[in-house]
Amino acid sequence: MDERPEGNAAAVRRRRVFYIPGYDPFHPRRYRELYRKEAQAQAALSGYDIALVPRAGKGAGAGLATGPGPGSGAGGGRYGWRVEGRIEGAETRAEVEVLVWSDLVRASMGQSIAATYGQLARTAWIYLADGTLLRLARLRGGPIVAALYPVAVLLGQLLAALAGGAAVAGGLGWALGRAGLPAWGAVAAATLAGAALAVWALVRFKRLDHRLYAYYLMHDYAFGARGRGANPPALEARLAAFTAAIRAALDEDWDEVLVVGHSSGAHLAVSALADLIRAGVPDRGPALSFLSLGQVVPMVSFLPGAGRLRADLRFLSARDELVWIDVTAPGDGCAFALCDPVAVTGVAPPGQRWPLVLSAAFSQTLSPARWAEMRRQYFRLHFQYLSAFDNLPGRPDDYDYFRITAGPRTLAGRLGGRSPSPSRITRACARHRSLQ
Repeated sequence: MDERPEGNAAAVRRRRVFYIPGYDPFHPRRYRELYRKEAQAQAALSGYDIALVPRAGKGAGAGLATGPGPGSGAGGGRYGWRVEGRIEGAETRAEVEVLVWSDLVRASMGQSIAATYGQLARTAWIYLADGTLLRLARLRGGPIVAALYPVAVLLGQLLAALAGGAAVAGGLGWALGRAGLPAWGAVAAATLAGAALAVWALVRFKRLDHRLYAYYLMHDYAFGARGRGANPPALEARLAAFTAAIRAALDEDWDEVLVVGHSSGAHLAVSALADLIRAGVPDRGPALSFLSLGQVVPMVSFLPGAGRLRADLRFLSARDELVWIDVTAPGDGCAFALCDPVAVTGVAPPGQRWPLVLSAAFSQTLSPARWAEMRRQYFRLHFQYLSAFDNLPGRPDDYDYFRITAGPRTLAGRLGGRSPSPSRITRACARHRSLQ
């Protein structure tokens, strides 16, 4: 029998946090700096103390914990930071580690312009051919708009480049013909010039992607769809490393081991934790908690080849070795807000326990002025779960990322007593439900 402490009764002085980011090519230091900035803001708003402090040993100043691990994307180390808090009358310490797969993301983004348009065609076919995109649209419109955005932008750029090239070719051909150049020469020169202009335009468009995010989003959706939902071997190997890191922490002296999966990182966390529990966890160990934030699980679990993920969702949803809280917000147009990822995929077992689906309610937990400022900043809102809220009521069970990761209560003790969001979506919409 599992004899780990009940979450509601357990006090936390020492916590190990594993953060799994979404599809992000950047170095994990950006998450440390985000945590530092937003924790200070939330502490000032909520009246507690929290600080990032240097870690002991080599690399402490950079937040780099040495040793083998899932990789930092820079040199194969393990990247994290230490947090000390004085919250709710208790002093706590947390060790936060980013489980990195940004190197895999960067590799998947190293595509030429032509290859990206090939990705667009293949990904669109996978989602459209058997009605998967339409089934996803029954859940939430926001993620579908986000999925169609790169398609529309990239096709618009292609049409604009071709139209510009055709206009230049036509005008130049006419001018060269009038100048007495033989017809074949005029056509060849004009065609070459038009093609060059079209290529130049596409290159210029790609250089603007740091503002448009069309290529980035296209690579994101293509990464999940390229195996029709099945993980590529490199990602499976990385998941095994994630599982090993979490398992090692369960043998150490922590009060809670908390896994946080954000965006695409949520479904990676599901598979890593399912593998972990199948292999066995210690009976007398830290409380094991899973917090999924801004999840986009259906974008993968609805695909025909996602049997592994569907099996993991079904398995994890009925386990008593962990607590799983899923937090989203309708204001986040990039997430499947308030969608129970197990139920909507159609794999909920009779004894489903998890996840407990809660709303971060951006329109209420952000002040009216802040909400008005941010409500059209779609990508920024997708990261709001990791940021400060300036209108929290101050209840112990508020969603506060920094109390959750650095406070004196387990995830179950803080949020487990809440009722599921009354607006949660549980209807099964997926066509593909096989577990293999």
